[in-house]
Amino acid sequence: MRNPPLHRYATRPGLYFTDDGGADVVVRSETADQVWLCVLESIDQPSAFFQDAIRLFEDPNASFIQQIHEFPVCTRIIEHLYMRETLFRMTGPNYGLWYVHLPKAWDGMRYGYRVDGAWDPKHGVRFNPYKFLLDPYGKGIDGSMELSPAAFSYECDVVDGKVSGSSYGAMSTVDSLGHVPVSVAIDDRDIHKHEGDPQHPHVPWRKTVIYEMHVKGFTANAPWLPEALRGTYAGLAHPTTLAYLQGLGITSIELLPIMAKQDELFLQEHGRKNYWGYSTLSYFAPEPSYATKAAQEKGAAAVRQEVIDMVRALHEAGFEVIMDVVYNHTCEGGTEGPTICWRGLDDLAYYRHQKANAGRLEDTTGCGNTLDFTNTHVVTFAIDSLRYWAKRIGIDGFRFDLGVTLARLEGEFTHHHPFLYALRADLLLGNLKLIMEPWDLGNLGWRTGQFAVPFAEWNDRFRDTTRTFWLEDVDGSSDYGRTSLQEMATRLCGSADLFATDPGRGATASINFVSCHDGFTLTDLTRYRDKHNEANGENNNDGSSVNRSANFGVEGVTNEPEIIAAREQAAMNMTGMLLLSLGTPMMLAGDEFRNTQDGNNNAYCQDNDITWLKWDWMYSPHKTREMRRLETVSRLVALRKSLDPYHHEDFFTRLTQLGLLKPSSRVQWFLPDGTTPMERDWFDLAVRSFTMRLLSNSEVDVCIVVNGVAEDRQFRLPSDSEWMPKWCSAEINGRRPGHGNHVEEYLNTEESIWTQHVPDASETVRKIVEAVSAQKDKLFDNSQILSASISPNSTATATESDDETSETEPHISDTDSAPGDGNVWTMPALSITLMKQV
Repeated sequence: MRNPPLHRYATRPGLYFTDDGGADVVVRSETADQVWLCVLESIDQPSAFFQDAIRLFEDPNASFIQQIHEFPVCTRIIEHLYMRETLFRMTGPNYGLWYVHLPKAWDGMRYGYRVDGAWDPKHGVRFNPYKFLLDPYGKGIDGSMELSPAAFSYECDVVDGKVSGSSYGAMSTVDSLGHVPVSVAIDDRDIHKHEGDPQHPHVPWRKTVIYEMHVKGFTANAPWLPEALRGTYAGLAHPTTLAYLQGLGITSIELLPIMAKQDELFLQEHGRKNYWGYSTLSYFAPEPSYATKAAQEKGAAAVRQEVIDMVRALHEAGFEVIMDVVYNHTCEGGTEGPTICWRGLDDLAYYRHQKANAGRLEDTTGCGNTLDFTNTHVVTFAIDSLRYWAKRIGIDGFRFDLGVTLARLEGEFTHHHPFLYALRADLLLGNLKLIMEPWDLGNLGWRTGQFAVPFAEWNDRFRDTTRTFWLEDVDGSSDYGRTSLQEMATRLCGSADLFATDPGRGATASINFVSCHDGFTLTDLTRYRDKHNEANGENNNDGSSVNRSANFGVEGVTNEPEIIAAREQAAMNMTGMLLLSLGTPMMLAGDEFRNTQDGNNNAYCQDNDITWLKWDWMYSPHKTREMRRLETVSRLVALRKSLDPYHHEDFFTRLTQLGLLKPSSRVQWFLPDGTTPMERDWFDLAVRSFTMRLLSNSEVDVCIVVNGVAEDRQFRLPSDSEWMPKWCSAEINGRRPGHGNHVEEYLNTEESIWTQHVPDASETVRKIVEAVSAQKDKLFDNSQILSASISPNSTATATESDDETSETEPHISDTDSAPGDGNVWTMPALSITLMKQV
């Protein structure tokens, strides 16, 4: 067979289509004895390799593996799979790389590898040519793994859904082809592929508001979508979906992993799925199950195109797209896991092994294995993958799961790690949004703030402070006074104590969040003091037991109006602190309309209504609490985006050359009586009420007024200006700051519902409205409307159940505000308020 020189671009692993109708194929395996490229064809079609391949037949004197060693190209028929496998012996290793030129290759070609070498599990060597392996650089995926002995490189059985056998035992001789996924070649050489693409939004960090969502879960229950689009990439790109996101006001969509995934062995043995997707099967191929059925049937190229079209639609609507990526471990798990790709290609090179026992894997991820980022080629593999998603798919940024694991040298974290330098130095990646999850499960794994420019990081300290101040200290589970004014001020000002690590690194490096996919939703934080993960099947032992949550007297859903009001205001307090703090805010999808997971704080394996967002409230004929929260949150997002003090990337708390904190000219602090806090006040745990004034360079100033006690309280605002309330967390319950001695209690008479104005032409939406209205009207007629009088400590009335349809509005106070000082305002109990300079 003619074997021309390799294409000049084929210097890294991957499959490269060539102008002669074939392809150059390169794969890395530094310690293998032999590697084969395997191409799969249907036996009812002529083979593309008939002239070159030697046909193999069953031979009682020679195994299949012995036979393929004899010929450069050979082929065999696999009748029960209705498949032909043609194997091309590759040349190598040349600096760890193996090469072959395919005389013919085509878009949609299904292929993989087989690798032969030593079998010595006790020393971390696990080559097994009977196992069909994915291309680590493959751009498409077809099929999935069966829980079968064939998927494992060691001899084992599967009994009652459980794998039985020793990963240090004998090598399996069961062929895995037909039981594991295969790679699919995608020809993306078209030089016109990006013509007509919308411009990337390129949202500056200082104006970024991130929205974390799951592609499937966001629209799986979306009533505005036809069934075929629900839970898909195309569903996220639908105009109505985009209109909703624009209405919310966020700027950047952070998608939970959309790389192809595979369920961990533990989940497969227990009949469950990995819903979140933090179990990567391919770092170049998108997850097929999130594509429409039509795209899945057309194949890997159509799935990939649907992802590209989704990204284009989001860009056209003005949104950035950030991908959550998982380079710290793979889906193969520990040594007892299946052999799908990396383990079979080169276990020693891809994974970290214990120094004292090479047969065992280091695990700083909690997932059984850890990719070895001390190996230059693993770093290169990750960079190549990231560049592919950025350049070919159009991704605007990446959030790195367990980022500390990616920056460990000789087991210890360093922000001088070659992978971090490679990201910074890359002309494409270095200009994207790069976000680190700054912890892992290894030694000294908590490293918040210790990544350098240009990385942003999730700020768990902000999360914990916010929850403690507004939840734990409020609902009676503990005494007031665990959060000092100093701590609150530091978090509100961008956490300079953590992130002022490099010259030029600003407050925007702090990704502030209260809730995320991993933990309680915002609503569940106010409903449950304890986790309720029974549905996960681990006896409620999984998930964190330290949530800093509150239930306000009742665990779970309640109809008590005072508890409902307290919970709603607590949720708005945390949202207010999130969006009024310096730094980059990140919201969890659904928090803006009271989404709940019924107390499950580890719903990684719940691909069902527990995690799918519920949207029926949107079509109610009555203004529900979900609608009120959405309006309240959207208004605050818009206010943040409109205010100059948030349009910067500096810390308002400066550092001296000695590294000591010193006051800034851009922020001022006041106690309720209008005086400046003394030294003792900053650390007095009883001080829970204060005013933070942000001074603008070019526009008006704002005051963030925090009343952290359970009584309405008077605040004297700075006397050099007049002030006007623009947003208050207590508005969710019909209360807002009063000018003078009393809080204003008001009746919200604006009951406009968008469903009343649906155009006649929108037949699909109209039918949904009518169906939901009929159901809601019936429930409304049969329900007893709760009512309660307004007090300084609790307002509003409503049922918190899914059948909630109406609420009794608070009445207008008949107590007039006293004239008093023009700069004295009374703030509602337990509230956070945005005041704007007139």
